[in-house]
Amino acid sequence: MFNQFLRQNKVASAILTVLRLYLGYEWLTAGLHKLTSGFDASGFLKGAIANPVKGPDGSMVYATYVGFLKHIALPNAHIFNTIIPLGEFLVGLGLILGCLTTAAMFFGLVMNFSYVMAGTVSTNPLDILLGVIIIAAGYNAGRIGLDRWVVPFIHKTAAKGNKAANNNRA
Repeated sequence: MFNQFLRQNKVASAILTVLRLYLGYEWLTAGLHKLTSGFDASGFLKGAIANPVKGPDGSMVYATYVGFLKHIALPNAHIFNTIIPLGEFLVGLGLILGCLTTAAMFFGLVMNFSYVMAGTVSTNPLDILLGVIIIAAGYNAGRIGLDRWVVPFIHKTAAKGNKAANNNRA
């Protein structure tokens, strides 16, 4: 019942727009700050590797993630120095414009969980909660935004492509 409200109700669409704009602003400003201030992820990565999240018994909780940071992210920090701020900025832009809202929120959630697994709590739990609500709402979260036109266009274009592919097989 609640999911139906989130996915179909016009009042929910308005509430979701407020949530979407809040999260979009947070992501956009974080990304813009990093893009304009010479962001370097290597210090953060080194700190997350040196001080991993530990459970009550003292063992690493996210050993696989720490391995990813150590063997992939840190040696390629120059790439992450670009994709993190650009990703944050694009997630924010997508959420503010209501364009590809669920995709933008999915990538926002991936980044939120990455920060949490690296040991950064900050506002991430609240952002994750709001992000899950936006993902659960689907199209309705971007109805008051560009998704009103973009999503039907994508569906129509994809349907044409499927029809052409099926005609070529026959």
